[in-house]
Amino acid sequence: MGMITRIRGRLRGSVHTIPKLDKKLRDEKIAETVCLLSVLFLLPYCSRGHAPLLLSLGGWCLATYSFLVLPLLISANYKYPTRWLRNFFCSIPGLVRKFSGPVVNVLLKIYSPLDKCERMFMKMTNLSNMAVQLVFFLMCDRVLLCSLGGVNCPQKRVTGLYSLMFYNVIAYCVSYIKELIEKEDWSPYINMSTHSNVKHLAMSATKIVLEWTKAVTFIITVIFMLLVFSLEQGLEHYQPSTLYTITTWSFYMATERVFNELFLSGMKLLKIQRFEALEHLYAPVILRYYTISMSILMGVIILMYGQMRFALLSMYLTVFMRGKDMALNCLKDLRSEEAVLSQFRKASTEEIEDCDDVCAVCLSAMERARITPCQHMFHAECLRECLNNSDICPICKRAFTFIHCT
Repeated sequence: MGMITRIRGRLRGSVHTIPKLDKKLRDEKIAETVCLLSVLFLLPYCSRGHAPLLLSLGGWCLATYSFLVLPLLISANYKYPTRWLRNFFCSIPGLVRKFSGPVVNVLLKIYSPLDKCERMFMKMTNLSNMAVQLVFFLMCDRVLLCSLGGVNCPQKRVTGLYSLMFYNVIAYCVSYIKELIEKEDWSPYINMSTHSNVKHLAMSATKIVLEWTKAVTFIITVIFMLLVFSLEQGLEHYQPSTLYTITTWSFYMATERVFNELFLSGMKLLKIQRFEALEHLYAPVILRYYTISMSILMGVIILMYGQMRFALLSMYLTVFMRGKDMALNCLKDLRSEEAVLSQFRKASTEEIEDCDDVCAVCLSAMERARITPCQHMFHAECLRECLNNSDICPICKRAFTFIHCT
């Protein structure tokens, strides 16, 4: 009994002498465990096959798994971040500041020839638009048709070509009808001068032949399309779904010039006060944002199906090139115009009512207005027209001077 008592006493003493684990070391161990478990739980999203494991099981399985797992992983890694990862993120700003200058200069020199080629390609508007439309239609073929009908569906990959051809025919018909509606001079003759009644025979004959050629081409095109769709000859593999038609048609309308002009006309008819008569600058930006968003969505889905090269190539043309063109042209013009108008503050409702709701330039009612430094109110579009001529107020003839607060 005495020996057993001594052994128990030694065990109790040894328990109290065991050193406690340090709190920082314990947190680091927990953080490493959390990091390894995060990698383990994220493995179902990765696959070298046709589609990730969760996507092949069904969309409901992917949504349920993501809803349950991702918030838990984010919160756990936020509470227990690993030391090496924390140190890495803390050192990133210093490394960027140290190496950004030389690296950027080298990259710009390497990228300059490609940048020239991209700018030349963007200047060829018709060619670039057709290339973007064709690539996006091919993306829709793989996402909306081939993904639903299986991986190997070569008969459905020509759907984009058929669709693009039909849409081009529709665009041609719409542009011709639009030209007839907007046409003012229906005379088949061309005078020698503006104030002369003498007919120019050669030019008049050329005009008559050209107008008749347009009319005959339009009639033949319409008849041919009606015959193709009624007889359905050679269209046994052309079976686009409703979603495919809506997606491709909306993208085509957003990239085709004739429909862009109709979209701009519709925006001008709405007369949204938020745009302040800048519809001609807002319209191309809105359309570009829409097409880029659709391209990003299709590209991400293609990446999830494991088609890396095609996704990167298509996104380069439909996202990067379109975004660069927007930044260099329409978005740049919109930002510069907004910067000019931002110097003049917006008038409140009370100030407009005190001014009798009338613009001094166009003598029409005002719902939104801009105030000059000399306290005169104008429509934004009227003020821009005045600024195009001079920086002088059209009422008091004073030069606009602005006080910038620092």
